[in-house]
Amino acid sequence: MNQQKFEQSYAIKFWVKLGESATVTYEKLQRAYGEHSLSREQVFRWHKSFLKGREQVEDEPRVGRTSTSKTEDIVRSDRRLTLRMISSELNLNRFTVNKILTQDLDLRTVCTKMVPKNLTTEHKVNRRDVCLDLLDRLEREPEFFIRVITRDESWILEYDPETKRQSRE
Repeated sequence: MNQQKFEQSYAIKFWVKLGESATVTYEKLQRAYGEHSLSREQVFRWHKSFLKGREQVEDEPRVGRTSTSKTEDIVRSDRRLTLRMISSELNLNRFTVNKILTQDLDLRTVCTKMVPKNLTTEHKVNRRDVCLDLLDRLEREPEFFIRVITRDESWILEYDPETKRQSRE
């Protein structure tokens, strides 16, 4: 449990003991923590559990919850793993594994491989240099862009020299 969430659960417990309502408790947390405060649903859930006599302020352990780092280690260890293989190894359904990979780890499929969506610093510098070169050329040749054929933008990140066929093997 992170420090701010820990502090907020103590504050909720304190305000419950003082007889504050869940709404007032939520408003006070909003003033104190701003955008880092717990959501309304979380505050109301904690408030209700403290009203029922809960004393513990830490989250209860979640059974069966997959460690994201474990999933990331598995994916990075062998990029040829399929969703089915990962889900059977972790004993999770494919939908959950797909959600962890795409939303939590921010990965996407490229030629049946999961790779990071974020560009490296080198890629960003390369893009900037290409744009500066194009601007320079446009200043020298004002008619330059008339000769350029355009279409929908698609960025393709070169990841690995293996072909699709080699990747499947």
